[in-house]
This record gives sequence, C-alpha cells and structure tokens, in this order.
Amino acid sequence: MLGALGLLLATAAGAAAETGAALDRSAVIVMYHRFGETAYPSTNIRLDQFETHLAEIAAGGYRVLPVAEIVAALRAGQPLPDRTLGITVDDAFLSVYREAWPRLRAAGLPFTLFVSTDPTDGGLADYMSWDQLREMAEGGVEIGHHGKSHKSLIQMPAAALRQEIDAASARFEAELGQRPALFAYPFGEYGRATRDHVAAAGFAAAFGQQSGALHTGLDRYLLPRFPLNETFGEIERFRLVTRALPLPLTEVTPTDALLGPNPPALGFTLDRSLGAAPGLACYAGVDSAPDLTRLDTRRIEVRFARPFPPGRARVNCTMPGPNGRWRWHGFQFYAPKP
Repeated sequence: MLGALGLLLATAAGAAAETGAALDRSAVIVMYHRFGETAYPSTNIRLDQFETHLAEIAAGGYRVLPVAEIVAALRAGQPLPDRTLGITVDDAFLSVYREAWPRLRAAGLPFTLFVSTDPTDGGLADYMSWDQLREMAEGGVEIGHHGKSHKSLIQMPAAALRQEIDAASARFEAELGQRPALFAYPFGEYGRATRDHVAAAGFAAAFGQQSGALHTGLDRYLLPRFPLNETFGEIERFRLVTRALPLPLTEVTPTDALLGPNPPALGFTLDRSLGAAPGLACYAGVDSAPDLTRLDTRRIEVRFARPFPPGRARVNCTMPGPNGRWRWHGFQFYAPKP
C-alpha cells in the first residue's frame, strides 16, 4: 500500500541497480495484530485464517528467518533464500500470548513482537503483562520498540518524540534487561523528521505499514510490511504478498510522507534492471485509477484527481515479475488533520 517516498530509496544508484537484479537479496515481512478477536476485524486475523497461513508456510517453500537476521543480511548485501519471510506482530495484545505464540512455537517459527510500554505498564486487560513478555523473550521471541504511548509520532514535536522513545527504552531496559534494536512506527505513520529521530536514536531498522518487498536499496528506517487482517488475510492474498518481489525505484518525490501540497505529485525513476517495466500500474484508495505518465522509459509521474483525506493514505505500484510473481512497492502518505 503506501509508505516510503523519496526516503525509502536513499542509497546510491549503483547499489539500487544491483538490488534490482539481485532477487536473492530480498525478503517479505508480514504484520499481524490480534488473533481470534473477531470484534476487531480491521486488526484481527481469524484463527482459521492464521492456521491456513501456517500450513502454507510449512508446505510452500518459504524460509522464515528472524527479522533482525533479515535486516542484517540486507544491510550487508548478503544473499537470502528465495521466499525469505519475516513475521511481525504489533501491540502485544493478550491474544498474541494465548493464541499466536503457541502456534508459532509449535511450528518452530521465529517472530518479532513490537510493544508499546504504556498499555503493559497500565495493566490493561487485553494486553500482555511484563511477566508474559519476559517469558516470550526468554523463549526466543524478539521484542521490538513501538514507542511509549502508541500515539502517532508523525506530527509530534521533537522534544515529545525524544521522550516517547527514551521513556519506553528505559522501561524495556528495566523490565527486560535490554533496549530493542528494531522499531515500528505506531499506525505505520512517519514523516522525514520522524524517520530522522528514530535513526538518530540508534535503532538497527524501523518498519512502517506500507506494502512491498524488502531489498538492499531501501532506507532501513522505512522498511515495508504487508498488513494481514480478516479482510486481507485469505490464503490467496497471503500467497500473493508472501511471494512478492522488489520493485526498485529511485528519485522518488515528494521526499516526505507528511504531505504539504495535496494531492501529492508522486514521481519516481524505475531501476534499470526493470527494463521498460511492462504492466506497471499504480493504485490508490482515494483514486482507483490515477493518471500514470511516462516521461521517458524509466521516469514515471502519478497524478491524482482529488486531494487525499486527512490521515493515512496509501498507494501501491506493481508490475508482473518472473514465475507468476508480482513486483510491489508501496507508498504511505499522511495528510495533516485540521
């Protein structure tokens, strides 16, 4: 769906060209929230859906690796197995402990759990406790940083943003004995300033909620994940997204996901490895058929008929890839609220 603009592709053109050709230097990360909590369909995955996902992973030729290991390999430009997959879960709802972890543990699948500390500190009934988080960490689950309050960070003043990160880091150190190395933006919302604060805080990588495949040309503080829920969790879509390949781009505009002019004048240059990019198409929730113009073989402009509504907006660009798979790059924008 949407997410990283010009920031997403901040490496040198040579590195991006290498990435475009090197499909063994890519991976897919999926994201869940709740498990078996049908009262919350937008963030929940039904248990029958989740069990179908696990069966597909077991039978579908995937290689599930710890997310930190995937990030390290991509950062170093090291090859990864085909269909490398990482699993993440946001928000530490109690159903993760009761439903997801036992199933993932039985399947021998590593995953990363991104935790906001305030709900756990507050002892909220549908969130995990620190004792449960310690048990999971001791059992091999990687605990990631999701801020203190789970408030959106995108328009937070700099001092408040530092406090949001630092206060949560202190709680992780006090309760778990270490500060997480990976960060996930609450609601997947980030702008250039947000990204820069997270990078300066020393995290190894940070994730949004825009769709797309990871590859070595991406900004490691704006990495994509495919969100899965009841609506977007059927097995056909799971197979589609978990087999996605990179759509490497450079020179993306605008350079900030926090919008000024609205609608944005989205533009990007296709990596040389894509050739003429036959079948390239872009889709947006606000405009199902935006105007896509090729200025030349590689430079693309995407224009929208009307402004994005306040809040999150997403754009997906895809093209057919080899062996029936799809190349995918998502952008996430944020239109300021009045």
